[in-house]
Amino acid sequence: MKEKIKIWTRQDESILKILEDEGRYIAKREYIENKMENCSKYYLEVYSWYTSKASEIVPKPHDVKYPVWVSITPDFMLQQTPGTVILELLVEKDLVIVTDSEKWGRVVNLWYVPLNRKDEEEYDKKLKNYGISNHSNAYMSSFYPHLKTEIIKSWNRLFDNSYLLSDLKQGTIWEVKKEWVQRVIR
Repeated sequence: MKEKIKIWTRQDESILKILEDEGRYIAKREYIENKMENCSKYYLEVYSWYTSKASEIVPKPHDVKYPVWVSITPDFMLQQTPGTVILELLVEKDLVIVTDSEKWGRVVNLWYVPLNRKDEEEYDKKLKNYGISNHSNAYMSSFYPHLKTEIIKSWNRLFDNSYLLSDLKQGTIWEVKKEWVQRVIR
C-alpha cells in the first residue's frame, strides 16, 4: 500500500456540488480568470509553464490543464474566507508535487529564481546594468528577450529541492477526488 499524507485546499464552496455531482474536481481556466481578474493573463502563462514542467514529475490526467494548490502542513494552511471551504484530503504522497513557497512566489511574480544569494546579487547587478529596476520589468519588456529567457529557465529551480529559499512549502495535485475528502471545514 502506498504512503498517504494529509493535505488541505481552500476552494470556492461550489466545489462541494462539483464533487457530489462529478466525483472529482479539476481547476479550469474560467476559475482562474474569475479569481485573478486583471492579472489572469500572467497567472495563466505561469500556470501553463508550471503544468508543463510539473507533469514531467507527476503525470497529469489528460483533461487537466491547471494544478490544484494545497497546503502540506496545517500551520501553513490557507484560512477560510467568505464563500470558501477548506477540504482536508488524504492522498497518496507520490501524487503531491511539493515546492518551496518563496521560489514559487518568485515564479508567480515573474522573477528570476536564484541558486543562492550570490547568484541573486549577480542577477540584480545585471538588471541594473541594463537600467531595469525589477525582475518583472525584465520579463514583460519586449526589449530584452534574452533576460526573459533567463528568467523562465531559472524557474526550473522550483522543482530542485536540494536547496531552499525558505522553510515554507506548498504543493499541487492535479485533481481532487470525492473519496479523498476526509473533512470539510466551513
